[in-house]
Amino acid sequence: MFPSQFDYYRPSSLQEAIGLLGANPDAKVLAGGHSLLPAMKLRLTMPGALVDLSHIPELRGINVNGGVTIGAMTTYDEIEVSAELQQRVPMLAEAAAVVGDPHVRARGTIGGSLAHSDPAADLTAVFLALGGEVTAVGSNGERIIGADDLFVDLLTTSLQPDEVITQIKIPLTGRTAMAYEKQEHPASGYAIVGVAAVLTLRDGDHCESARLAVTGCTSKATRLTAAEDALSGQSLNEETITRAAQAASEGLEVNGDLYASEEYRRHLVTVITGRTLRRATGAITR
Repeated sequence: MFPSQFDYYRPSSLQEAIGLLGANPDAKVLAGGHSLLPAMKLRLTMPGALVDLSHIPELRGINVNGGVTIGAMTTYDEIEVSAELQQRVPMLAEAAAVVGDPHVRARGTIGGSLAHSDPAADLTAVFLALGGEVTAVGSNGERIIGADDLFVDLLTTSLQPDEVITQIKIPLTGRTAMAYEKQEHPASGYAIVGVAAVLTLRDGDHCESARLAVTGCTSKATRLTAAEDALSGQSLNEETITRAAQAASEGLEVNGDLYASEEYRRHLVTVITGRTLRRATGAITR
């Protein structure tokens, strides 16, 4: 199937892109295109214009200086191979490495993934667990959106129609353990269930606080608050991890489909949470 007719714009600056979005209310932002273009070919979305961000240099790059700043148009492949991210935020580099296939990783972008809010994406859960924030720029200026406020529902974020994510910031706070694990769909590579965990540590194996997020089984990337409560203030032994994993699916509205039922996905939340926590405790960063 072919997409409906549309105008194509390739701005060379952020302000030009914002102006084009303001002048074309039914326009869509084109980042990597791996989600938008298939939807257009199926006529699931029919924008009157595309605003391609790939030729705006200021939207690319990785900087680690006190915290991590990543340009929204930085690709999965660039994140995967970044030595600085492998050292300081290893979960992010590891998660980027399991997105799709090499073709997807070469074109897909972190900003596009977060803005699309696919319910089975990998980096949405990782971003949420890391407690990051995005900078969004639109006709009304710039604003910061925290991870807990970005994802609203299925394919829906708190971004305004004329706003563009320009950068993603990840805090670097103290001594942490982190990991991302998923059970992937064998055809698409999307997460049937994926769990990201970030544990802030003190006094050896004592968990001061925890942020866990799940993808693949709910309408959006979602915090596993019951598991977080089971971990916070506790020593990270097998008993604590088992208790947190068993609590992980509490309060979740789990989806089912032809491939994986609600019951199966709920079971996987427990299994993958335990697997993630066990690996995280052996991957401490400073």
